[in-house]
Amino acid sequence: MDSEKRISPAVINRLPRYYRYLGDLLESDITRISSKELSAKMNITASQIRQDLNNFGGFGQQGYGYNVEYLHNEIKKILGLDRLYNMIVVGGGNIGQALVNYTNFEKRGFVIKAVFDTNPRLIGMTIRGVEVYDVDQMEQYVKSNSVDVAILTLPRSKAVKVANDLAKWGVKGMWNFSHVDLQVPDDVLVENVHLTDSLMTLLYKINEMYSEESELNHLSNGLPIKPMLDLED
Repeated sequence: MDSEKRISPAVINRLPRYYRYLGDLLESDITRISSKELSAKMNITASQIRQDLNNFGGFGQQGYGYNVEYLHNEIKKILGLDRLYNMIVVGGGNIGQALVNYTNFEKRGFVIKAVFDTNPRLIGMTIRGVEVYDVDQMEQYVKSNSVDVAILTLPRSKAVKVANDLAKWGVKGMWNFSHVDLQVPDDVLVENVHLTDSLMTLLYKINEMYSEESELNHLSNGLPIKPMLDLED
């Protein structure tokens, strides 16, 4: 466990990408790959790939490369994807319903078992077979069932209290879409998802790219536009 704590967050954040790309290779019936070939696909240097994987034992053979299936399975174990995880969604609005409807979760071992909301119009309905319960029933549900991860898609004004309650009831992992950074006990792990942050990063890159273009291509209200043609020419 101590050695795992020394692994940098950047390496940990790349592990899901390795897992995804290796899965694509398996679907294409590719049985082995070199770090150089994997580098070309992932846009990561071959040296970086070897350094990342060496944190966990290396897995490669000189002159052979990596056995794709073996490496895929090993990263699956490292990520903890060799077991099932029970999840609940708190907030049955658009984002919550979209997550419940995302069928690839089950393929990765993430099973959404219940949704909780305060809206009377949602309570009692099912979303792809998952029932929506009154949030007042959440404490009893969490205490009576194994809940590995709570997905928070509720308004930020309610998220802090709900997160603290879930932590008090024993939930150790939270996937937070609520646009507020949660303060929870040290033994509770939170992964914050700020959708607008990603969009703003994209827009920054667009503006940066087009700011270096000639004056013929300029920005209008932050968006790139092409010069109008002079119809009289």
